[in-house]
Amino acid sequence: MSVAYTKKRKLMTRRGLVRLHLSIRRCEQASCACFHHPYHPEAEGHWALPEQEFGLDVVLRVGQLRYREHRSCTEIHAQLEQESVTLALRTTQNLLAQYDLLLSLALETLPERTAKLTAQGRVILAVDGLQPDVGHEVLWVVRDVLSGTILCARSLLSSARAELRALIEDVAAALPVPVAAVLSDGQSSLRDAVAQALPGVPHQLCQFHYLREAARPLWEADRHAKKELRKRVRDVRGIERSAEQQADAAGEVVLGYCAAVRSALTDDARPPLAFAGLRLAERLQQIHDSLATLGKKGGPPPPLKRLQGILERALASSAPLWPEVIQGAQWVRQATAILNNADNASARTVVRRYTKWLRILEQEHMPDALRASAQHFLRVTRSYGNALFHCYRIADLPRTNNALEQTFGRVRYHERRASGRKVASPSLVTDGSVRVPASLYTRAEVVTVPMLASVPHERWRARRAELERQHKARRQRCRFRKHPERYLALLERAAAKLTLLS
Repeated sequence: MSVAYTKKRKLMTRRGLVRLHLSIRRCEQASCACFHHPYHPEAEGHWALPEQEFGLDVVLRVGQLRYREHRSCTEIHAQLEQESVTLALRTTQNLLAQYDLLLSLALETLPERTAKLTAQGRVILAVDGLQPDVGHEVLWVVRDVLSGTILCARSLLSSARAELRALIEDVAAALPVPVAAVLSDGQSSLRDAVAQALPGVPHQLCQFHYLREAARPLWEADRHAKKELRKRVRDVRGIERSAEQQADAAGEVVLGYCAAVRSALTDDARPPLAFAGLRLAERLQQIHDSLATLGKKGGPPPPLKRLQGILERALASSAPLWPEVIQGAQWVRQATAILNNADNASARTVVRRYTKWLRILEQEHMPDALRASAQHFLRVTRSYGNALFHCYRIADLPRTNNALEQTFGRVRYHERRASGRKVASPSLVTDGSVRVPASLYTRAEVVTVPMLASVPHERWRARRAELERQHKARRQRCRFRKHPERYLALLERAAAKLTLLS
């Protein structure tokens, strides 16, 4: 192909403003399928993306400042200005989106990742979804347990069986090695999708999610008892006010006991392995017993006597609520001890132990309220079935999906730290398919300009158009929430034009 014409292009790079002189070639044979199709120099792609004004080195710098140093867009803009890169604040957000998109596409064909999976000889898939806004899209992430690699992140409008099945089939088809097992929670649509997409592959259900679902009535009883107990320990602030006016040692002791009570009231515990209400009752009882020992040594000051009376009345009034919670906590501890398999017994032995314990639980005599909780525990156990015990048969298969949950937690923590939000941004789901892989990889590995330049422009354009469709759908929902009348009026006018054309 001969040179048809030349073209000049200006780029803002970290080294300053650069002008590229491009020789555009094209085929002049009319019989060729690429007749008069322009071909740009290959080296141009190592400088910048098509129709962009900033070089890939600036895009890389934006991504490093965001994910390695947790900078906000305002801070990134100020840092680039100090480095003599002139750009608008809005452009910083656009460059960050370009970085996420390019790096996520580069990771899909990264030779190092393929070599790592091939060396393993197998993969164990961990699947979970993230939905910050109820009723909106769900960000589904598929992760390899053995290498910790994010294999796929995709935003889906629903968690229906068909969509999840297509997601899992696409991931399995792109892998160079077979799938040895799958790990997920007990969601019915996900279980059906895995069974259809990967027939015959063991599907381990997360034991943490199982215990949390099985012990749900027990948590509700614990939460109710905790609420009733806290109602009766609300007069501590009055004792604190009176003690704050005393500048002596007695006042310090009173404030110390009040701080202990307040610490117990504000402490919380995450189910299913800890019961917050039961912990609160135990700690208030410890404080009460400590105050009782002061009475044997000559008697506590009057404020502490008042505090002791408050705790005594609160514990006595809530005492009938705790036997059910104590028994339920004992069940959870017994189930956890068997599932932990501290002696590394075989899968058959663990199943036999757990079945024996469930039979004892089923035949145990107990009050009606506790019997309902036990029946729920047994019913959930039957629904999970043997899917709880694949981890004892397959090497390196975890018992829980907490590692992927912690991956979500790291991404959300970065979003809160960089943006200043209390919670993760809803855009994490819309852009999560590119943002999650880029965020995790940037903090763990070194990213270079050739990695970003290795992405074919056709894939970049196609993926950008797909993300733009998702952004448009979210913008439409936001516009309807803000101005429903205006939104519907625009649709009515558009529909009227269609009828006129027909």
